[in-house]
Amino acid sequence: MRAAPERLAAPGAWWSLAPEALLAALHSSREGLSPREAAQRWRTHGPNTVRADEAPAWPRLLLRQFTNPLVLILLFGAAVSLLLHERTEAAIILVIVAGSALLGFVQEWRASAAIARLRRRLALHAQVQRGGAWHTLPTSRLVPGDIVRLAAGHLVPADALVLEAKDFLVTEAALTGESMPVEKRPGTCDANAPLARRENCVFLGSSVRSGTATVLVAATGPDTAFGAVAARLAQREPETDFARGVRRFGELLLRVMIVMVLFVVLVNQWLGRAMVESLMFAVALAVGLSPELLPAIVSVTVARGAHAMARRGVLVRRLEAIENLGSIDVLCTDKTGTLTVGDMALSGALGPDGQASARVLRWAHANAALETGIANALDAALVAAGQVQGLSVEAFRKIDEIPYDFQRRRLSILVEQVDGGLMITKGAFDNVLAACTQVRAGEEARALDEAERQRLAEMFRARSEEGFRVLALATREVASRERYGREDEAGLLFEGFLLFLDPARPEAARMLRELAGRGIRTKVITGDNRHVAAHFAAGVGLDAAALLTGPQIAAMPDEALAIRAASTTLFAEIDPQQKERIVRALQRTGHAVGYLGDGINDAPALHAADVGISVDQAVDVARESADIVLLRPDLDVLRRGVEDGRRTFANTLKYIGITTSANFGNMVSMALGTLFLPFLPLAAKQILLNNFLSDLPSIAISTDRVDPERLAAPQRWRVLDLQRFMIVFGLISTVFDLLTFLLLHRWFHADEATFQTAWFSVSLLTELAVVLVLRTRGAFWRSAPSPLLWGTTAAVGVLALLLPLLAPVQSLFGFVALSPSLLAALLGVVLAYLVATELLKRLIGAA
Repeated sequence: MRAAPERLAAPGAWWSLAPEALLAALHSSREGLSPREAAQRWRTHGPNTVRADEAPAWPRLLLRQFTNPLVLILLFGAAVSLLLHERTEAAIILVIVAGSALLGFVQEWRASAAIARLRRRLALHAQVQRGGAWHTLPTSRLVPGDIVRLAAGHLVPADALVLEAKDFLVTEAALTGESMPVEKRPGTCDANAPLARRENCVFLGSSVRSGTATVLVAATGPDTAFGAVAARLAQREPETDFARGVRRFGELLLRVMIVMVLFVVLVNQWLGRAMVESLMFAVALAVGLSPELLPAIVSVTVARGAHAMARRGVLVRRLEAIENLGSIDVLCTDKTGTLTVGDMALSGALGPDGQASARVLRWAHANAALETGIANALDAALVAAGQVQGLSVEAFRKIDEIPYDFQRRRLSILVEQVDGGLMITKGAFDNVLAACTQVRAGEEARALDEAERQRLAEMFRARSEEGFRVLALATREVASRERYGREDEAGLLFEGFLLFLDPARPEAARMLRELAGRGIRTKVITGDNRHVAAHFAAGVGLDAAALLTGPQIAAMPDEALAIRAASTTLFAEIDPQQKERIVRALQRTGHAVGYLGDGINDAPALHAADVGISVDQAVDVARESADIVLLRPDLDVLRRGVEDGRRTFANTLKYIGITTSANFGNMVSMALGTLFLPFLPLAAKQILLNNFLSDLPSIAISTDRVDPERLAAPQRWRVLDLQRFMIVFGLISTVFDLLTFLLLHRWFHADEATFQTAWFSVSLLTELAVVLVLRTRGAFWRSAPSPLLWGTTAAVGVLALLLPLLAPVQSLFGFVALSPSLLAALLGVVLAYLVATELLKRLIGAA
């Protein structure tokens, strides 16, 4: 028998080894592992994941169905019945428990498997060298010894040693708490160096801010530094608003159950009934009150909603986000690509005199083409414009790069010329102008005095107010050397302006109106200057006067920002940290906030928002921070996603509200019935069968149609509303139940078997029929249920009438055939109950 391959691990202080030494220790090379060796290591090390997102194993999912406290109580009751030699009673309980568990298992298994498929569709990928060739593979397939290529916007997929790097800055805040990016380069570190000082390593949980690198994977999954931290902390996901609502409603039901069980046991003992029979009846009442299929219903409804959203171009990464998506009332978004065409184009390269300048275009093209940091639409537009003009960078030798950051808001490229080095700097107008001391005047340069600065600022403002995004370009001759820093960006020569245009989508104004019509206010958060942002806002129908700028926000305490943010539509000149502040300010005033972003600097705001929304083409760090991923950067796709989220949430609440109100009414009726009836209204086994059959159509609620008005406004979980719904409609059910008791006992003089059979049928029919009435806020005959809900409800209704006629069912459950006159009277009660419920629904709706 062949022995299992040994687990290959990197040496303890692998960051202290030279690259070639670590390659040798990992039995790898600069060409990477062979596909065969990589596959063998993957079988040994397992997936490169810290937390498994796959569907749970079916034995574990099946076992979970039996861990519900109410199910355990039923199993205890079955055991007691066996001890008392009530084998038929025990068998019935076990069959019903097994049927409920199997129904829940099948639905949850299908739902979890479907969600796992969606998650695999969104899996991260990496450029990996295997056998000397580069391949795009899921990051979960990485193993120690792999060679991986990283670039700006990528998440670091494993702990790795840097082999090659170029202007490579990495954000490690998740591991070290250091908010500023750190530069990584090849080399060695001391074996005792703390993680924050290992400048030759990158770690899982960090992200690439700029530049490129080739790295050697040393540790994957739980063996990484991030995996060790996660294992020690074993952090739970924060409880969502939806989960909190379910928990609180469950606590309410538990309190009602305890009161009901104690009441029934005490009353039955006072009446001198058998203790075991009383206990089983009380337990059955408690189980009947509980929506025990709620986990399965939630899973099925959410999975169905996720599938529907996927068909419309909205992929769900975290299921709990579906409810939150339906509840957002504020959407924060950048304008580029969502409200604009997303096709950035260079409209002009102008000198300081406002005339077209070939020099400005040439230097700007070189800056963009040689940049290795964050890929962006502005650089792409410059490269494309340069190619049209026949420009090339072959004559330039790049010396160094001073990467862009959101404090300096500029980027410098250093190139070598025949007579020395040249720094080419482009960026935000104010930030570039601040570093300049001269301005271009033809072929000469003159001092940049205050009057000239004012003139350039007026040109910048005028072009911005025309809707152009304006960057500035400057140069400086420098002495050639290998490395340059931010301090070298001084004494620059102002060369001119770069004008870009990304027009608003023709349908942008309509999309914003439609979102507003669904109760969602859109707030634009942009790094663009206030003039171009105001021009854009006015063009798409937003209030350009309701504006806050980054400098204004920086001067505000959080309390003041919370007040101003709610009434502000446009946020301009915003830096990445302020995006998160804006989101939290809106949440502080009670808003549910969605944030749509696709860039490196959007990750903090995506994390902070109630629903983080990104696009499929976003950088890794933004997409992984998001709860929802759009296949297209289109607000129309998002609007449909919001509607699907509201539809999913509404159908979940339908099940909870309708089932608990019907069950509550029936259970109160039976508890009160024990006070004046000479026997129990239903035997325990009959209650359990009734409860099981009434739950069958509930699975189909996930397919039901939803009233348009429920899609028109944000929805929130309100436990008090559900409590009110349960009590009001439960008690109207109790009134008709007690009338039925009176009819059966006083008018028809029904014996125990006849009474229980009649009450079983009428209670099941009312529970089924009331679903069709309460599933809509309007007249039930004007709102057709889904075919599946209608079909299953009708089928179980027919079964309710036929079951008492079947001999095997009669002997097992103590049923008898009912006379036609009694059956007609019962159907009359059901009809009267539905009419009363419809009238009460309208009365409450009018109130």
